[in-house]
Amino acid sequence: MHIAIILPRWVGDLVMTTPMIRAVRQHFGRNAKLTAVAKPLFQDLLAGTEWFDQFIAYDRHGKNPESGFQRAAAKLSADRPDIALLVPNSLSSAALAWWGGCKQRVGYARHGRRFLLTDPLMPVRHGWQVVPMSTAQHSMDLAERISVPRQPLKLELATLPEDESTLDSLIDMFFEGWTGSETHPLFVFNDNSAFGPARSWGEKKFTSLAKELLESHPDGRIIVHCGPGDRDEARVIESAVHDPRVRSLADVQQLPFGLSKALLRRASVVISTDSGPRHIAAAFRTPTVVLLGPMDPRLGRSEQENLVELRKDLPCSPCGQRTCPLEHHDCMVELSVHDVARTTRDLLASVSRQGIAHPLNLENLE
Repeated sequence: MHIAIILPRWVGDLVMTTPMIRAVRQHFGRNAKLTAVAKPLFQDLLAGTEWFDQFIAYDRHGKNPESGFQRAAAKLSADRPDIALLVPNSLSSAALAWWGGCKQRVGYARHGRRFLLTDPLMPVRHGWQVVPMSTAQHSMDLAERISVPRQPLKLELATLPEDESTLDSLIDMFFEGWTGSETHPLFVFNDNSAFGPARSWGEKKFTSLAKELLESHPDGRIIVHCGPGDRDEARVIESAVHDPRVRSLADVQQLPFGLSKALLRRASVVISTDSGPRHIAAAFRTPTVVLLGPMDPRLGRSEQENLVELRKDLPCSPCGQRTCPLEHHDCMVELSVHDVARTTRDLLASVSRQGIAHPLNLENLE
């Protein structure tokens, strides 16, 4: 049995696919060959999980022909997988599975691709509208279609020893002699807005949040997480706070996924916009405060413990747009620093009291 899994192109969506990948591997065991079809850099994101036997690089938006459509299709057709699970709902992913000779092609019948699927799943609709569903949920639906028993939607990733060692060296460089503990928490900020500026909470608010958290936790430390495209924003926050207890990844030369995974795993609390790093944190059961803003909370659903999602119930929200169509950005502007700081402190205290993972429900700020 050879199963190819065509994975999403966004970090968060890929991480939300991990419960399905784990379920498929556990059901079929090592008698099955599992092939990941994904953007080349996602091989590092999945490092340490050991679910896949083969990785085919595929990025139809990339410039490298080695990971283009034709090369990926050729690699698939060399083995002609028995089954392809198509996690993205795109027409191109279905075309890739068909062109690659995958015998059974399982995916949702959306975007005009039903004719390319052997096993189309129909999306749930309310009237003409498709009901929003998280990638964790809909990818597990694909696995169920091939008789894989449904499993809990608990995200999972792994770090490598070198990832942890790199983080140890970085923390020692940032905060010489400091060791994290229950009374010395490590807060990690993430304002990643690769999807678009509508998801960003902004440097000024994160700066104020840093100052407020350090007032209540003077022995704590803050690291501002960023990716290669967010260095400037992270640097602004670090500079504006102007406190040796606050550092950012902005000037770290290499920003591999391994470092991000180790940092988000080690954090006492992650405060993040609705972007990929929040799901990486979920994969390590890290307590997380998510600033949802314009996004529908149903799209990010998994079975994460120690999670609080903050959002404003506005008439225009959730719009799901990359930029605010009304140009006021109220869904993020009205999330106050005080509310986020209070929620962070409460979450940290709750986890400390319980001594175990402690689930929190979505909190809607009125």
